Amino acid sequence: MRIGSHVSTRNGYRGAAISAAAMGGNAFQYFPKNPRSLQPKAFSRQEAESCAAWCRDNDVVSIAHGPYPVNPAAEGESARQSALSTLNDLEIANACGSIGVVVHFGVYKGNDPLQGYRNMIQWINSVTSRWDGQAKILLENQAGEHGPMGTTPEELMQIRSLCDEPDKVGFCLDTCHLFASGEWREGEWSAFAERAGKLGFWNSLYAVHLNDSRYPGGSRKDRHAQIAAGYIGEEGMRQLLSTPELHNTPLLLETSPDEDGTHREQIALVRRLWGEANR
Repeated sequence: MRIGSHVSTRNGYRGAAISAAAMGGNAFQYFPKNPRSLQPKAFSRQEAESCAAWCRDNDVVSIAHGPYPVNPAAEGESARQSALSTLNDLEIANACGSIGVVVHFGVYKGNDPLQGYRNMIQWINSVTSRWDGQAKILLENQAGEHGPMGTTPEELMQIRSLCDEPDKVGFCLDTCHLFASGEWREGEWSAFAERAGKLGFWNSLYAVHLNDSRYPGGSRKDRHAQIAAGYIGEEGMRQLLSTPELHNTPLLLETSPDEDGTHREQIALVRRLWGEANR
């Protein structure tokens, strides 16, 4: 299994990989640059490539997470800046040997919801037309906190299918978002897994944000809880971890750290639940 957490890059990209492995992980997520800004970052390609080499030598995989202001459903100058920022993230992620860059599904506040989806397709095309690396755009499902857009696997599949270059686009599934949106109903993981399978969703899934939920299913509140300490709980996590389609997919924790300031105990717990779920 591939398991890890979001880690800091204060010691560089290679340092982030080493920190992830020190916690017992063989996967990790990181911010390529300031997560609050769309300003592109000048980075050391040599330092990034040393991260890629270390990960290859130590069998560790990674994904990057784009800045929070990136909104694929935006228009005008905001869309342009988001595209330039994501191209910069893809370049950094590619140099680091990462699978791709996580981008939150768009938020659109206009009167015509379809325009929001059209904006997303146009935005993705504007990025992929200028990108020829291996790292992918990884669209992440939403919790519904800012509206229903982007909460269903059907939406993600449809957006990807309508893009000019769908092979450059994949998915990141956030378990807290899925539960909070009501798409994963308590005790009914197998129903969602079957539904996603029929859609072909698993074929384009490249990462999972493994988070429990501080609020009940259907609350539409994006508040992560530590593993098995929220409303998904141990049994819900076992059901998810038993899914064959997830057995080679990196599971990345975005939860609050353990008492020692790391995710070591939660990673160990996920490994235990994985073992119980796949006996």
